[in-house]
Amino acid sequence: MAGSRLPRQLFLQGVAAVFMFAFASLYTQIPGLYGAEGILPARKTLRPQGKGRWQQLWETPTLLWEAPQLGLDTTQGLELLSLLGTLLALGALLLRQLRTLLVYLLLWAAYLSAYQVGQVFLYFQWDSLLLETGFLAVLVAPLRPRHHHKQAPQGGLAGALPHEDLPFWLVRWLLFRLMFASGVVKLTSRCPAWWGLTALTYHYETQCLPTPASWFTHHLPVWLHKLCVVATFLIEIAVPPLFFAPVRRLRLAAFYSQVLLQVLIIITGNYNFFNLLTLVLTTALLDDGHLTATPGNGHCKKTASSWSRTLLAVLSLLLEFTVYGLLAYGTVHYFGLEVDWEQHAVNSRTSECQLGGPEGRAGPSLLTPLSLCSFYLPPVFPVAENGDPAHHVAGGGLPHLGTADCPLEVPYSYMEPSTHGRLWTGAHRLFGTVEHLQLANSYGLFRRMTGLGGRPEVVLEGSYDGHRWVEIEFMYKPGNVSRPPPIVAPHQPRLDWQMWFAALGPHSHSPWFTGLVLRLLQGKEPVIRLIQNDVTKYPFHKQPPTYLRAQRYKYWFSHPGEQSQWWRRQWVEEFFPPVSLGDPTLDMLLRQFGLQDKSPPRARSSSNTLAQALHWVRRQLSPLEPSTLLWGLLAAVGAIRVVQALHSRPHSPRSSPPGKEEKHRPAPKKDSGAATKRAAPAPDNCTSSSQSPGRKK
Repeated sequence: MAGSRLPRQLFLQGVAAVFMFAFASLYTQIPGLYGAEGILPARKTLRPQGKGRWQQLWETPTLLWEAPQLGLDTTQGLELLSLLGTLLALGALLLRQLRTLLVYLLLWAAYLSAYQVGQVFLYFQWDSLLLETGFLAVLVAPLRPRHHHKQAPQGGLAGALPHEDLPFWLVRWLLFRLMFASGVVKLTSRCPAWWGLTALTYHYETQCLPTPASWFTHHLPVWLHKLCVVATFLIEIAVPPLFFAPVRRLRLAAFYSQVLLQVLIIITGNYNFFNLLTLVLTTALLDDGHLTATPGNGHCKKTASSWSRTLLAVLSLLLEFTVYGLLAYGTVHYFGLEVDWEQHAVNSRTSECQLGGPEGRAGPSLLTPLSLCSFYLPPVFPVAENGDPAHHVAGGGLPHLGTADCPLEVPYSYMEPSTHGRLWTGAHRLFGTVEHLQLANSYGLFRRMTGLGGRPEVVLEGSYDGHRWVEIEFMYKPGNVSRPPPIVAPHQPRLDWQMWFAALGPHSHSPWFTGLVLRLLQGKEPVIRLIQNDVTKYPFHKQPPTYLRAQRYKYWFSHPGEQSQWWRRQWVEEFFPPVSLGDPTLDMLLRQFGLQDKSPPRARSSSNTLAQALHWVRRQLSPLEPSTLLWGLLAAVGAIRVVQALHSRPHSPRSSPPGKEEKHRPAPKKDSGAATKRAAPAPDNCTSSSQSPGRKK
């Protein structure tokens, strides 16, 4: 990690940018999600139970406990935290002086405070990843701002002190855990789509919020989809160990492979700030030399090399070729790839492998080589026995990282439920003590591919008479088959995301959905703005519907050539029965899920200056669509950056006549021979200063 000053600054700037997007996106949705008239009011989550102040702060670590001291309720306190977090992150992104330990500690504490009351709408893997990354940023950030960098003897940036690089190692370790676990869970899930390399033939149309590019990538040839799945496994499983390679070029190759994967995901899917956050983590693979390299400099830095350096360079080159060769051979061998030139297709033996079936028909077990990586996560990864991935060993007889890592290993054991119960009970207790701080989390995206028979989608319908039903269209999620998929990132419409999860099961598995139905029957504007920010586009904006119901459909991308259609759909079943206010079914569900408004919210004084300021800011920003607001914020950052660059550009002195310039030069103090030697032009081979002649005696 020598020479990591620039990557650390890049990492801190990236974390600040992600915090800015996360806070701003959350702020736009607070009234509808957590307000007194929202789906899941936040005030119900913070109720003192006679415990001491410090005890309740430790059990539920949130700064919102202090909101009443400012004359604010829980929702107003959440808005204040989101606004302050956005401004503080914006300042850290633009000003180097603000990238200090205290600033990142405040950002982490503010987002953790929101997480504690966010309930199901903040329980996403990227929220946990942001909290864990934010805590690492606290360790990476300096205690006080540094105005100037010291220069290394060679003229470049000086390397970091040894203790400064230790926290940055943890960033690289977090990136490894994220990517490696995301690849392994796809195999340990026994999902036939991942094992058969057909997952991407479904992914683009079944992901939560597709982009317009998803439609085009969905119609690519099947053989290309299979190769992309292989590349995904390669980047997520085989490449991450190279993060710790001793050869710099291997680490850079791993860096660019991760960047390629994240950029392609950004183009084909709306995953809010998650991919940007992953790109921020990849900065731990860079170094100062790579970031400051300029074209043409490599040929002019030839130094006198000894036989030991030459041998080391040759060995490094051999190691590189060996690694690339093993990656290529392992990809073809373990996936059983075969090219059928006549059919223009790519076949693989894994597609014929029925897990647990006859060994003669099965391809090589992919879990066998993965078991060799148990050193990295000892109690987690499966060790295949006799080619059967159903047998697992919980780190028995393998190198262990020590007792101190046991609490951090608990989250990863969830990748294989059978290993979770085999961990040392003390590890569970230690992890349970700090689990609520979100310092270590388990990751594993797209464990199983959903929607293999069509994308399930919930469509809300309202009616005044119970006979004529009108569909309620959301801003972002699929609904109208003629509307193209939008581009939403870096904003995350959290209600639209939860609607995607709700469609995967019965409505009873998503208790918040009953709260949504209640607020729409009541005609609450904050919730309506989550569906349509322009209230006039909501079909029941003049009068709330008398009845409300939900239907489950299956959606597919339209075929090429179908005019003015992006989707096809087919009705499946009723998702939520028709209900109205006072309906016994609705009241029963509200009681069952604890969503009844038993007591009205405590009224706050309207003369509170802070509350009035928050209300004024909300009134000014509410007409803007959230994604537009975030893109405007990004444009403002870009404009300020340009102004900063122009302001900091050094002014070139005016050229003066040669005669006048010579007059201002100090006269040389050495003899003419030495001056002649210093003035001699450099030879063509750009020799280094170590080879220049010594001073004349």
